[in-house]
Amino acid sequence: MHLYTYDSAPNPRRLGLFLAYKGIDLPTTQIDMRENKHRDAEFLAINPLGTLPALMTDEGVMLTEVIAICDYLDALYPDKPLMGSTALERALVISWDHRIFVSIFEAFAEMLRNRSPAFENRALPGPLDIEQIPELETRGRKRFRGSLELFDTELGDKPFLCGDSITFADIDLLVGVETARWVKESIPEGCDNLQAWLERSRAALS
Repeated sequence: MHLYTYDSAPNPRRLGLFLAYKGIDLPTTQIDMRENKHRDAEFLAINPLGTLPALMTDEGVMLTEVIAICDYLDALYPDKPLMGSTALERALVISWDHRIFVSIFEAFAEMLRNRSPAFENRALPGPLDIEQIPELETRGRKRFRGSLELFDTELGDKPFLCGDSITFADIDLLVGVETARWVKESIPEGCDNLQAWLERSRAALS
């Protein structure tokens, strides 16, 4: 296997925390997104989507979605499972993860990609030129804050999103919350359940 990534970017960080927690070490090539190396012809020949991370499996199959890479690796390396140990646990992790991606990561992308000059004509990830829509920044902030308030209520006094053990869903929410600092957002005031969860998750991953 071979991993193409850029450690400091949000999606690669999701995978990086997963790999570190499980103790998986993969041959890796860093693709510098700050220098737009993910849009160079050399990398597009490897992954035509131009997205990171991307994992080339031993079978020669390219996996480009973080949740797919993690699900694949969790099956290959079952110690310290992060995708659930039963069918129901796995369903809960995937359900939470989908919600987090749609309501937190997409909201973050709306805030960042529709305001920053660095993303001119790149309002969506991938190879297509997509124009910015400045009004979506406001919508992104509303989605982000409202979703975290709802998550705080649903979390209640549970240690982690899916129960007593940390899962990939917790990793994703942690990355979403911490990356939101890039657009001057954080856990809303009064979300004490989420704040306590964040400290537990950081401790569990350290």
